[in-house]
Amino acid sequence: MSDAAVRDSKFLSGVLRHNPGKIGVELDAAGWVDVDVLLAALASHGRRVGRSRLDYVVEHNNKKRFEYDASGTRIRASQGHSVPVDLGYESRVPPETLYHGTATRSLDSIFSEGLKPGRRHHVHLSVDIETAAKVGARHGKPAVLVVAAARMHEAGHEFFRSTNGVWLTEHVAPQYLSPTSAVSPASLVSSTSSVRPVA
Repeated sequence: MSDAAVRDSKFLSGVLRHNPGKIGVELDAAGWVDVDVLLAALASHGRRVGRSRLDYVVEHNNKKRFEYDASGTRIRASQGHSVPVDLGYESRVPPETLYHGTATRSLDSIFSEGLKPGRRHHVHLSVDIETAAKVGARHGKPAVLVVAAARMHEAGHEFFRSTNGVWLTEHVAPQYLSPTSAVSPASLVSSTSSVRPVA
């Protein structure tokens, strides 16, 4: 995407995930807002985004952060909300292993307290190391953690899968986490030397 489209995407993420009131719109219980209402609100706040431009951002966002409903008249963020919404995703059986990207500076607290959602509703997990590494790189020097998702599910933890392929769960306790040396192996040694990998 162009730099301008990236800026539009980031702004939309802020509105549709965290602060719809910033431009005076309201999300329904499932996170949807009418496209026409959104575009008018953006224009009234100095961001003139036409429908074709919005279509481009939705289609070409590499993380597929946004989705239209079946009619194409409503839009929402696929996941990552901090405002109260119910996206309606059904509980699913996860793959045996998932991955979480983070910064190396966060490893000590993660292996002490587990993965927490923070402002979001869920912890976000990736299906492959490469995607997780890209997520971690956004926060600093990247580290990738292995999540024993199948073991968690067997223990009663629920998993959901968003429409853009991100796996979601409420919390990952330390006993289900282990380091991977796929990213910056030297940086993981000090923070994980006392951690027993999950089999």
